[in-house]
Amino acid sequence: MENKLVTPIIFTLLFFSSTFQLQPCLSVLCNNDDKKVLLQIKKAFNDPYYLTSWDQHTDCCYWCCLKCDRKTHRIITLTINSPGSFTGPIPAQLGDLPYLENLSLRKQVNITGPIPPAIAKLKNLKFLRLDSNSLTGSVPDFLSQLTNLMDLDLSFNNLTGTIPASLSKLPNLSYLGLDRNKLTGPIPDSFGEFKVEGLFLVLSHNQLSGKIPDSFGEKDFGSIDLSRNKLEGDPHALFGLSKTVEHIDLSRNLLEFDMSKIEISKSLTSLDLNHNKITGSLPGGLTALDNLYSFNVSYNRLCGKIPVGGNLQKFDNTSYFHNRCLCGAPLQSCKL
Repeated sequence: MENKLVTPIIFTLLFFSSTFQLQPCLSVLCNNDDKKVLLQIKKAFNDPYYLTSWDQHTDCCYWCCLKCDRKTHRIITLTINSPGSFTGPIPAQLGDLPYLENLSLRKQVNITGPIPPAIAKLKNLKFLRLDSNSLTGSVPDFLSQLTNLMDLDLSFNNLTGTIPASLSKLPNLSYLGLDRNKLTGPIPDSFGEFKVEGLFLVLSHNQLSGKIPDSFGEKDFGSIDLSRNKLEGDPHALFGLSKTVEHIDLSRNLLEFDMSKIEISKSLTSLDLNHNKITGSLPGGLTALDNLYSFNVSYNRLCGKIPVGGNLQKFDNTSYFHNRCLCGAPLQSCKL
């Protein structure tokens, strides 16, 4: 009698269990237009392994490297950060994903060619990360049309030419990384006109020349790295008691100025000025930087006694050596 009762119960549980498991498959979320475009992108990338889940018979909202919006079910994120998976140029079909907010194709060392104009069609784009590839050509002026862009990273490529001044028109940009390319020419004067306060600006490891724009005096950066270029002149515009910048790296340039005339903001936590032509003495304001964790003024033409106080004596002699006549701890004692 007990066996006759148990059997129907087990059958009922198995039925509802299998029905529940199949339910996600019965509800197709993927937008058909997006799916067609993604399959074209897969074909253009010519990769038989990494995008295996991109199968025309399955729901693209469940494919790898993608994210669908919960309400519209349109593709809003495409992120591929697998080294060396693809070869050739960036597919122009990416411009046909109109709801895309985050496009990240990073560390694809075999992706070559210029950034395609089709990218300018992605009006909803907030994050564009194409770093660590082998992209060539210029930094495109059409990127200034992506007015929702918050993060633009084109670092570690082979981009050439000058930096377009129009990038400063991006009203929401809070990070700009153009470092480790082959860019030439000056830093645009318009870069002092970015709207977002606390912008992170990284232009290091290029061949930029000329002076640091005076317009930077009107701008409060969060972090600025202009190291390893051919910049000249006086970077006074980056300094000032009212500034809130935390990180400044101007090392390995051709800068020539009197450091004793620089006003140091208490917000600084990192300052690197090594390998320039800086003269004068170290300003006493450096002793007020309680949060200074990184400091280097080596290989310049500084003189005078290193101020005592703050964190200045916590750095070893490599932060100070190879100057004209700088003295005091951690270097040799000053001669009376």
